[in-house]
Amino acid sequence: MREKISIISLGCARNLVDSEVMAGLLRQGPYEVVSEPSHAQIVLVNTCSFIDAAKEESLDAILEVSRLKEEGKLRTLVVAGCLSQRYSEELMRELPEVDLFIGTGEVPRIVEILQEHQQNQRRHYVGIPSYLYDHATPRRRSTPSFWAYVKVSEGCDHKCAFCIIPKLRGPHRSRPIGSVVEEVRSLAEDGVKEINLIAQDLTAYGRERRDGTTLYGLLRELVSVTGIQWIRLLYAYPNFLDESLLSLIRENEKICKYLDIPFQHVSAHILRRMRRGKSGSAVREALARLRQAIPQLTLRTSLIVGFPGETEEDFQELLDFVQEAQFDRLGVFKYSIEEGTAAALMESQISEEDKERRWQELMEVQADISRRKNEALIGTMHRVIIDGFDPETARFIGRTQAHAPEVDGVVYVDPSPARTKSGTACRPGDLVEVKITQGLDYDLIGEILDA
Repeated sequence: MREKISIISLGCARNLVDSEVMAGLLRQGPYEVVSEPSHAQIVLVNTCSFIDAAKEESLDAILEVSRLKEEGKLRTLVVAGCLSQRYSEELMRELPEVDLFIGTGEVPRIVEILQEHQQNQRRHYVGIPSYLYDHATPRRRSTPSFWAYVKVSEGCDHKCAFCIIPKLRGPHRSRPIGSVVEEVRSLAEDGVKEINLIAQDLTAYGRERRDGTTLYGLLRELVSVTGIQWIRLLYAYPNFLDESLLSLIRENEKICKYLDIPFQHVSAHILRRMRRGKSGSAVREALARLRQAIPQLTLRTSLIVGFPGETEEDFQELLDFVQEAQFDRLGVFKYSIEEGTAAALMESQISEEDKERRWQELMEVQADISRRKNEALIGTMHRVIIDGFDPETARFIGRTQAHAPEVDGVVYVDPSPARTKSGTACRPGDLVEVKITQGLDYDLIGEILDA
């Protein structure tokens, strides 16, 4: 009989892909992957440790699963991912209920590790990460059938003062173009219409290979894959978005006019301390260049408040910048001290009260910007991919090219009387024409227009 294993995946989309790969490998082995931890003999928690909140979420999940073990419902508890990579020895001492700790580079060995594990034998498997999956790697997708994440590279070579990712994920390494294209072709054959390309830094794709591999070259190949309707770029740096790449994004209808670029701050003083290599004027110039190159661009960014040394003047400059830049999407993080980073050793740490106040102020400004942008869309037409149905509002839920899955708002879609009468309601994955009728803080409401 196949043993049952349940995987709890926490953190970012890149971590989710690792969970999907482990699920695929486990299914090839003597395991059955189940959704409910209470129905499994083995539970694997794939963790995140990027910031304090992520670490707390990971620890809470581990402790919740450990109760199943205490009740005798679970035989083996496995902790994988960034938390294990970073703290395996400490966690071995602090969490005796955990049997195995697996680092980020051990994903392809998951079956081997479980097979060699013996009852009451606790071990940790953590090395220097070098793993990178390819098109031939089995993968059990957990996203809806019509969209998928595709991780084109792993690791990071940037030296940002606040970030621990290079130590957790290793140096930057890219998949060959052919491998990515083969995976996307396979996904298209399975009915996937939307591809979301992910990496720590998409614009670094291919740079270390020194064989001419570039993001531009990859996109040129991907747009020719039959069946793929949308290709979205997530996690890019502005430094390496050259004119040829921007032109391709602008001109090809399959590539979403959407970029997620983490500017982090605008104060020259803070950017220097962050080791971001940009002045405030350079950030503004990059923003202007992007919008000029792609007039219909939807731009998401992330910012950090409360970085060590951030004065009230620095924060006011950031607040003014957000008002000036009018970002379409904005994520704001409160800086948290991360051991092993340069910023953790900096003086002039900011109080939690000031971080919270600054976060609230920025989010209030952005909510107003977002609402006004959404209200300006009333009466306009958009192609929407249907994600599902919301019984509470009796509306379908969907997204435009301007809405990345899981992180952005949605479009609530009123079904048309004609479709309701004829019984041709929308199905998940359908692409429909929608007229926007209402704009909310982060979401839109619209109605389907039938031909």
